[in-house]
Amino acid sequence: MESPADRPGRSDSASRGDSASQGDSTSRADTIPISHLARAAYCPRQYYYAERDGDHEPPASVEAIRNLAFRYERHRTATDEELRRLPIEVSPGRYRSNLASLAERDDYDRLAAPAVREAFLRGRDCHGVAHKVLGLGGETGGADGHRGAEERNGSDGRDDDAPPTPTVVSPGDPPPQGVWEPQRVRAVAVAKALAWEREREIPRALVEYPAHGVVRSVRLTTRNRGAYRRTLWTVRSMRGVPSRIREESKCDACDYRTTCGTKTRSLKTLLGLG
Repeated sequence: MESPADRPGRSDSASRGDSASQGDSTSRADTIPISHLARAAYCPRQYYYAERDGDHEPPASVEAIRNLAFRYERHRTATDEELRRLPIEVSPGRYRSNLASLAERDDYDRLAAPAVREAFLRGRDCHGVAHKVLGLGGETGGADGHRGAEERNGSDGRDDDAPPTPTVVSPGDPPPQGVWEPQRVRAVAVAKALAWEREREIPRALVEYPAHGVVRSVRLTTRNRGAYRRTLWTVRSMRGVPSRIREESKCDACDYRTTCGTKTRSLKTLLGLG
């Protein structure tokens, strides 16, 4: 079950540049913002109301959490007092321990100081922001974050033939293992958009949970691609209010719970006593 902080509702659905109207007046009308796919994967009904109301902006607190993803090295040696002032969700000791484990990754240097950040990508079906792209020697775009620059081969020490890896930075809490489905859908979407732009296969993406100092990998497996395709179909075929979801635990954290119409049931009702 996803935590309220990790729901794609107001905390993880929108990124600068995800909207087709931002920065690219010639954008194709049939491409879908990647952040919208994440929201629809969480709850199609929530996505419907957010789309109806134009409510896709994240709260200001998200930016502070995402900034943690660009300060791993600095915070590895931060004091308890310094870490308590940050929007982290674990104790200072646990956070330093998690960052120490993170530093053992082969790609840690690129995670900590990515050559490409906030890269706007446009794929065949969707468009949006990769918060980092690891393994590109040059910028994916100019000062506006849009596509257009060439790679500088070998400038980050990678094999020129190794595929780049996009990352998605989530402001929420990670599950005990793996990645929540909305972030898996978003990671696949980012990887497929990058693959479309670079005209090469991108076999995986990363999801970062910087409030915990945790990074998880999402491979483009048949299962993950299937979740992405189902969500894409759900968004494209939506013509009215979708059916209610069965996982009512999601409703507690939803901004639309009082107007959605989904009936939540008490334990007494579930037991047939009410």
